[in-house]
Amino acid sequence: MSGKFETGQVLTGKVAGIQSYGAFVALDEETQGLVHISEITHGYVNDVNDYLSVGDEVQVKVLRVDEANNKVSLSIRATQEAPQKQEKQKPKQKEQDVNASGFNTLKDKLEDWIEQSSTFKK
Repeated sequence: MSGKFETGQVLTGKVAGIQSYGAFVALDEETQGLVHISEITHGYVNDVNDYLSVGDEVQVKVLRVDEANNKVSLSIRATQEAPQKQEKQKPKQKEQDVNASGFNTLKDKLEDWIEQSSTFKK
């Protein structure tokens, strides 16, 4: 590899092979890098084949270059804009007298209970 690739560099490559753990992308005639399954796209990827096919041209970002072992770690999702998170809707709160901690206090409910119990004694 001799310094052809640098961390952070964005390149175009061609998918050369697909495995259950990721995809191999040819960066040039001599060098392939691995896009791990977690770096394919934002969100959960169950099957790489759902997102990539051999021969696809993809844009990748170089995450790490290991000259000693002749390995290049790549990411496709690092070249994509992250989807905006949707705010989770809060469950509707029941209409009750609730204090700041979320619980009715005994003191607040005592008068109601006394009133209710007196109606049963009649």
